[in-house]
Amino acid sequence: MRITTKGQVTIPQDVRDFAGFQPGTEVEFLIGEDGVVRVIAAGQGPRLRDRRLGAALAGLRGSADTGLSTDEIMALTRA
Repeated sequence: MRITTKGQVTIPQDVRDFAGFQPGTEVEFLIGEDGVVRVIAAGQGPRLRDRRLGAALAGLRGSADTGLSTDEIMALTRA
């Protein structure tokens, strides 16, 4: 794939089909903390991030059970 002198690139048909991009779809680019550039339909960014954050938080719920009391945990953070 090559970027033209005007900064354009053709998204392959199979990628457009997979992503649900139709002619006239506006897209935006998101640069992740991992350095990966993602192309998404415009306006989907915050909602996509919200869903991912919600899923990550849901996975963490209840995982901090260390068997320590609050006072013991606070003592460790002050050490």
